[in-house]
Amino acid sequence: MIKKFLTIKDKEAKYVTVSLNNNFKENSVDDKFWIYCKGCNKHIFKKEIEDNWSVCPKCSTHYKLKARNRVDLLIDKGSFFEFHFNIKHQDIINFPGYLDKLTFYKEKTKEEEAVICGYGTVNEIKSVICVMNPEFMMGSMGSIVGDKITYSIEYAYDNDLPIIICSASGGARMQEGIISLMQMAKTSQALSRMEEKGLPYISILTDPTTGGVSASFAMLGDIIMSEPNTLIGFAGKRVIEQTINQKLPEGFQSSEFLLENGFIDMIVNRKEMKNILHRLLTMHNLPNTQRQ
Repeated sequence: MIKKFLTIKDKEAKYVTVSLNNNFKENSVDDKFWIYCKGCNKHIFKKEIEDNWSVCPKCSTHYKLKARNRVDLLIDKGSFFEFHFNIKHQDIINFPGYLDKLTFYKEKTKEEEAVICGYGTVNEIKSVICVMNPEFMMGSMGSIVGDKITYSIEYAYDNDLPIIICSASGGARMQEGIISLMQMAKTSQALSRMEEKGLPYISILTDPTTGGVSASFAMLGDIIMSEPNTLIGFAGKRVIEQTINQKLPEGFQSSEFLLENGFIDMIVNRKEMKNILHRLLTMHNLPNTQRQ
């Protein structure tokens, strides 16, 4: 098949090549302003998607949302109080270059770690919230991430509040070895105490939720919800296929597949997430959830 191309002159007197073949998806304009939506294959102005909580306004394809923006999405404006725990990083197993990498990601993301924790109100219902940040070392869970999430759970327990955890992670942080794996047990044990008081834990799975995070607190929610087309799993598809020597079904690590097979409770469009959270929290009628 012969591909047809047309050379034109743009406004800045630069020549660009535009394909006359509809299957050719190369951008002919500045990628800073326009993208081809991976869902509907439409040429979309980036600002439209950003202003729509990183959701395509034409086909509702969900793109990754920054952690701070997710806090703004779920928590009432002006009500968020962030926990600032006095925890210092340590190179526990003397992993080469680890402290330099931490410094790099702190400067790049302007965050101290891969999770943001605090409390605020969801349509006036006071709740504790933790939001993982995949831009900080792929949201990996080291000792400080485990500590911050555990302390947040304990705050919710002590103050009779529900907790919401938004997961987005590549799993345990390899630079901390066995210490990072211990965070799975620590966070899970802390969550088990919530049941003593009947305090709800709502887990929100976002793209991607994998590894030690999916194998611990992410899948322990009283209610587990996910965004559409979210990658959820433990190991990669190729690793699993090589281990069990079987071909896996198409899309088996997608939120849609997990919902169909009973691993999660619901898939919720990002723009509806806050209202759904409010309805779920209202059903529990907790004593200390109103704004103080």
